[in-house]
Amino acid sequence: MKQILALILALGALAAAPAPVAAQGGPLRIEITEGVVEPLPYAVPDFVAETGEAGQYAQQISRVVADDLTGTGLFREIPRDAHISRVSNFQSPVQFADWKAINAQALITGAVTTEGGRITVKFRVWDVFAGTELGQGMQFSSTPDGWRRLSHKVADQVYSRITGEDGYFDSRVVFVSETGPKDNRAKRLGLMDYDGANLQFLTGSQSLVLAPRFSPDGSRVLYTSYETGEPRIHVLDVGSVQSRILPTQDGVMSFAPRFSPKGQQLLYSMTRGSNTDIYSMDIASGSTRQLTTAPSIETGASFSPDGSRIVFESDRSGSQQLYVMPVNGGEPTRISFGAGRYGTPVWSPRGDLIAFTKQNAGRFHIGVMRTDGSEERLLTASFLDEGPTWAPNGRVLMFARETQGASGVSALYTVDISGRNLKRVRTPDGASDPSWGPLQ
Repeated sequence: MKQILALILALGALAAAPAPVAAQGGPLRIEITEGVVEPLPYAVPDFVAETGEAGQYAQQISRVVADDLTGTGLFREIPRDAHISRVSNFQSPVQFADWKAINAQALITGAVTTEGGRITVKFRVWDVFAGTELGQGMQFSSTPDGWRRLSHKVADQVYSRITGEDGYFDSRVVFVSETGPKDNRAKRLGLMDYDGANLQFLTGSQSLVLAPRFSPDGSRVLYTSYETGEPRIHVLDVGSVQSRILPTQDGVMSFAPRFSPKGQQLLYSMTRGSNTDIYSMDIASGSTRQLTTAPSIETGASFSPDGSRIVFESDRSGSQQLYVMPVNGGEPTRISFGAGRYGTPVWSPRGDLIAFTKQNAGRFHIGVMRTDGSEERLLTASFLDEGPTWAPNGRVLMFARETQGASGVSALYTVDISGRNLKRVRTPDGASDPSWGPLQ
């Protein structure tokens, strides 16, 4: 299946070098230039409603599945009015010739039932040209208000089977929701599905809030609040929407918190006078340890996925650059050497890349580099792009983009790590400081 193999190659390719084309009779390959690949054409007929009440969900679920897949830029849906076959029974044999005729490479069929206050969706994924099923049929069940989560779960499975990568659709994002004029914005924490649906607010807008960060299991959120009049770090339980202030030192600025990979510790910055250093804290006991001691500004620290190292920004060299050091201390190693200033580094959940914000020649960029600073690549450019956060599978980034001028607003965008498929995330108001949570 040429297009499916192409997707696997595209997802694995970080460099712009083309993939080799195999000799005749060998494995199918496709030449990939600058990370661009022709989207895989697929079909997803409306899922079959197997009970009367399921009709209101069947079409909605199939539409969300299609939106998830098409939204990656790796898939292209064949319009339903082009379908020759109609799927009216989930158990009926697939008429592969009809789907080949419209050039569908993959086919997704599904059915929905409602019974006993539960909704169940079952589905299959088909390789049309091979005439075989990809993996085995599966089903998911939930209460009716969880129908969108069921849709995302189906899409994650389809994505994984075709690309060989983990999905990221059944995930949530915590962010700062912004309303009001640019010089007097009200900010509160918002929580939403990765695509902007199911928005709820976690805090009011009475106090300024900044930099929310999800815990590894998605149950808690760290953020900075000015509720007490000075920046203090809070931890919020997502289920109960209750928060508490962590025991950082009174009378000083504490900010930029981030969880460790196991969620038991956090990194944060604390300012004394003109000096800012990075500290770690055991969340249960409140005990702290100072990690940096240079007479400069160190902030924006992020753990490596194995918890052994941290990356952070520092102006110790005279300009804002990125450094990596062991989590237990030691001499930091500078990893950024390009023109301009670097900040907001975030380690990929895969451990292979570090995302960052770069400012150079009056423009802001979101970029990625290897953990040793090699292979730097800028993915975006605008008046103000900042604050990248990784999708759970380490293949997509979300960030905030602000427009220029007194009436400028901030919005969230996503882009994949090749720099393709830049698109805006739907939010009802302005939005900034995203943090992408794990798969639910």
